[in-house]
Amino acid sequence: MRLPHLPALVALLLVAGVTLLATPTMTPPPPAVPPAPARPAPVETMLKRGETLEATLIRSGVGRADANGIVTAVRVSVNMRRLKPGERVVVARETEDGPVEVTWWRSPSERYEVRLEGARWAVQVVRIPVDTRVVALTGQLQDSLFASMDRLGESAALTAKLVSLFEWDFDFAADSLPGDRFRLLVEKRYAGGTFVGYGDILIAQYRSVGRPALTSLAFDDGRGETAYYDRSGRSVKKMFLRAPLDFTRITSGFSHARRHPILGGLHPHLAVDYGAPVGTPVRAVADGVVETAGWSGGYGLSITVRHARGYSTMYNHLSRIEVRRGERVRQREIIGRVGSTGLSTGPHLDYRVSRSGAFVNPLSEKFIPGAPISPQRHPFFQTHVASLLERLDLEAPFPAATR
Repeated sequence: MRLPHLPALVALLLVAGVTLLATPTMTPPPPAVPPAPARPAPVETMLKRGETLEATLIRSGVGRADANGIVTAVRVSVNMRRLKPGERVVVARETEDGPVEVTWWRSPSERYEVRLEGARWAVQVVRIPVDTRVVALTGQLQDSLFASMDRLGESAALTAKLVSLFEWDFDFAADSLPGDRFRLLVEKRYAGGTFVGYGDILIAQYRSVGRPALTSLAFDDGRGETAYYDRSGRSVKKMFLRAPLDFTRITSGFSHARRHPILGGLHPHLAVDYGAPVGTPVRAVADGVVETAGWSGGYGLSITVRHARGYSTMYNHLSRIEVRRGERVRQREIIGRVGSTGLSTGPHLDYRVSRSGAFVNPLSEKFIPGAPISPQRHPFFQTHVASLLERLDLEAPFPAATR
């Protein structure tokens, strides 16, 4: 038998080996790994007015025992009587049945992170540094002060602060007019770049059509507290507020000969009528003693308050009375609610002022001025005024008057 040529045999064997080596081996696939369960979505809840933190946690799905433990843990750091509606609570879990983790945002600059560590709840307090910036603002009324401030990108909270500086000298409901101008320097507070609120208004001026500019500025009262003074150094706080309501509108001005809407004919109307929804709070305009509180014929539910220097004030057509005869009241204290009782065509407050037994016009009466700064501090005050006015002129000049 004849054998193949040796080189050809070697080549044949090499090809066969390569073929064997190139043949893949079949291995079984690895067992399938079940996907990890998805983490439950966090539950975010806001505190309601008058609600406790424990109630909010339970409403967010936290068990009563855990909620009680969390509240006990944070009570060490927080006065639980000073909770505010709108505070944000976020409840998270790793698994559906796992322990909860709570993040409680009291403000953009303050939060509490609570989690279970062993058998106890651990609380981490996180406070973000607050940066205070002084901002200059200037504007002009086209419709209302609220709308004018809103166009500047500012909130109603700043409008309320501004009005509170002038409420002894100016009734924004009765006296403000389109074309009025205002300017101010105000502290604005930021935490991590997020606006968290307003600080003090350092100085503000309001110039109404046909009137000299009103000025109110912050200054140390000598006892380490900030108080507000006019340009001459007298406290802006006076014996009487200019108006008994906040942010309402005048429906009828003071007049000695106004046609009565129910009785007809010309009858003296020695008052200012403030149109406002039923239930709007009515404030005492000055400290005093309640002389009458009850039904008074055509005045409906009525309150009369006696003040110093021979003054008395009346608040008529109320829906509710919050004080009793003989009770002492403080300026700004809520004494009643707007209504439409007695001879009234709609919800409003009929407000009257008398001096020595005779009615006077509440809008033009010159009430007792505020207390002045002490003579020793007056030079420092004048320097302070000049500095703030110079900065106002530079950063927030009054807009040009329009007709």
